Amino acid sequence: MCGINAIFAYGAGAPPVDRDELVTVRDAMASRGPDGEGLWLSEDGRVGFGHRRLAVIDLSRAGAQPMTHRDGALVITYNGEIYNYQALRDELGQQGHAFRSTSDTEVLLHLYDRYGPEMVDHLRGMYAFAIWDEARHGLFLARDPFGIKPLYYADEGETLRVASQVKALRAGGRIDTEAEPAGHVGFLLWGYVPEPYTLYRGIRALPAGSSLWVDARGPGKLERFFSIREELIEAESEPESAGPDDLRTRLRGALLDSIRHHFVADVPVGVFLSAGLDSTTITALASELQGAGLKTITLGFEEYRQTEADEVPLAEEVAATYGTSHQTRWVRGGEFHHDLSHLLDAMDQPSIDGVNTYFVSKVAADSGLKVVLSGLGGDELFGGYPSFRQIPRLAHFLAPLRYMPVVGRAFRWVANPVVKHFTSPKYAGLLEYGTTLSDAYLLRRGLFMPWELPEVLDPEMVRDGWAELQPRLRLEETVDGLKRDHLQITSLELCWYMRNQLLRDADWASMAHSLEIRVPLVDVRLFRELAPLLASRHPPGKPDMAQAPASPLPEAVLNRRKTGFVVPVREWLQHDPNRRRSGEGQSRDRGLRGWARQVLAAAESRI
Repeated sequence: MCGINAIFAYGAGAPPVDRDELVTVRDAMASRGPDGEGLWLSEDGRVGFGHRRLAVIDLSRAGAQPMTHRDGALVITYNGEIYNYQALRDELGQQGHAFRSTSDTEVLLHLYDRYGPEMVDHLRGMYAFAIWDEARHGLFLARDPFGIKPLYYADEGETLRVASQVKALRAGGRIDTEAEPAGHVGFLLWGYVPEPYTLYRGIRALPAGSSLWVDARGPGKLERFFSIREELIEAESEPESAGPDDLRTRLRGALLDSIRHHFVADVPVGVFLSAGLDSTTITALASELQGAGLKTITLGFEEYRQTEADEVPLAEEVAATYGTSHQTRWVRGGEFHHDLSHLLDAMDQPSIDGVNTYFVSKVAADSGLKVVLSGLGGDELFGGYPSFRQIPRLAHFLAPLRYMPVVGRAFRWVANPVVKHFTSPKYAGLLEYGTTLSDAYLLRRGLFMPWELPEVLDPEMVRDGWAELQPRLRLEETVDGLKRDHLQITSLELCWYMRNQLLRDADWASMAHSLEIRVPLVDVRLFRELAPLLASRHPPGKPDMAQAPASPLPEAVLNRRKTGFVVPVREWLQHDPNRRRSGEGQSRDRGLRGWARQVLAAAESRI
């Protein structure tokens, strides 16, 4: 895993690449790559690449980047892991390609040399990269199908700048940092900034599953090579059902295959282990592949010790069952406050989540690991969230009111002033936002409700941001063409919550400690194999997934009520030694929404 950056002065009037800027942006991402640094500048000075290396595959100098091919005809700077690179290398070798390293980076160069931009159709992994094509005098950018790895770019009309982090681009000092209303509105709506937006007008995220070609004419049209919604629509056209034995065989085979590929590395690989079905299933299957001694790590919170929210006892039981080399680390509020400044700075884009990943990544890095597997994605893939049940029930019950929107607006207008003093303001919007699955998803996942935004943000910014973001339209587009309720929720959770929050949080929180998180349940081949089953009338769920290991999970884990992995941020904020008591109103604001305000304030201080 690495930090990458690039500058391309494509316009005729653009000044050549500033080497100092290139180095400054690169080194702003030092924690992403402490094992090495690299720089490449073209002979004409019009394009430059930077790279910070976290060595995981081919630890030798032969794997260093930026990497060139055919005497500089192709150059790459790349962040990620290609899990099928060995098979691709063998295939390319049979076609006459000769390799000088054992890295997946070099495979990408040869793959582009053979297939051009269509190379992305051959990849299985998480990645974001830039390839300079000297013959075509252009830059090719690509990002993996699910958006596991980030890639941001800024185009000022004659020069394109690219980096793995927003704050790295800003560090170069040449970016338009005027506030982006859509980014601010999006954060307060969701608790994360939805792509392609950031908090800045001048910086955009390359969308997941997309590529971009840039030449002397500037950036071309974004090319989408993977769409979750379209994949699900295709699966829904030919759904597949399976009996219990066949289902277990197919799930087991697909999960083992993904986990096996995610262990490809030249360094040890561990597993984040909680008491949930996702991580315990991965631990069980990984122990089959790796044998005894697999390294597992659990995070415990002192505030939850010996309560229902304490995941440590069950995680330790799982570790004992499968003979892992296990470590439990307890975190207290004092450590949160000690690390808060570093955590907020590492966050890159504001998020109300990721605190747990930050601390468990810290523990993993302290134990000497460079790579860990996470169970992220299991709830989205196997319908583990309450949203899969509650949202369809609500939308179907209130469906008749979608044809009478004035009723919903009137109820919200009357009820909101009263409701917000006693319970969640969401209840005031039930009749207005509860009538379709996409609207109900906004109601359930939303942080601040749309009608609250002018109270917490400048009304003009809210107006402009809402108009640009168009959240209700974009949510509806996410489910357009899907017929089954559970597939619509799958598409929404994968494309919004998982992509914009969980995966982004996993990236910044792990990279803050020079750690690579891999997510075997977020895998393009696994997704395509399971999609026809997910499209059936009776899709496989978390209990089916948990039956995949040869050695059963402990009964206590299988029968545990789903609680989700929670972090005592509210308690920590309420006992902040640096915050003075200032009345009941402020005390009520120290929950999730108060945390969001604090996070946004920290982010805005950098604008």
